Amino acid sequence: MKALALFPLLALLVSAPLHAQNTDTTGQDSSKGTEADGPRRFWQAALPGGSYMVALDRITSISEQTYLVDGTVVVHEVNVDTNGQALARFYFVEPPATGSSTVGNAVDRAKQLLDETTKRAGTTDAQNMVLKKFPETTHAKCIEFRLQSEDELQALLKSVKDAWESGRGRKFSIK
Repeated sequence: MKALALFPLLALLVSAPLHAQNTDTTGQDSSKGTEADGPRRFWQAALPGGSYMVALDRITSISEQTYLVDGTVVVHEVNVDTNGQALARFYFVEPPATGSSTVGNAVDRAKQLLDETTKRAGTTDAQNMVLKKFPETTHAKCIEFRLQSEDELQALLKSVKDAWESGRGRKFSIK
């Protein structure tokens, strides 16, 4: 039971982006995501954890912030607010530096717990899953997506801002 209570924080510790950079068919680096024309008047995001689509004229604000969680990890977050009922949150969790052996041991143990939990859950995509600790991190009418790098988050922010400012539909994708 104690291990389950520590799971969200431990999962944050081991979520460093360790994936290789990919290149799409146009030769552009797609490790930050790709962008294409999308449906008129809409911005879409196709992400490993799901998808999101919003009418450009329904966006009321776009925000970016960085904050520290429990003095241990830094979260970089982009919010897309609409005049509808839901707030979309896109975030990247920056893992702490692993300079000390104590932190290194905690990270190793967290990886082991994460591996065991993902096997039990029957998923292989845990690094893309949103992390929640119930009931503290449950927010009504909030749509959350977790990205694997700050570069991906910045590319997403640029895509949604450009689409909103220009009024042209765009589709942003991360593989």
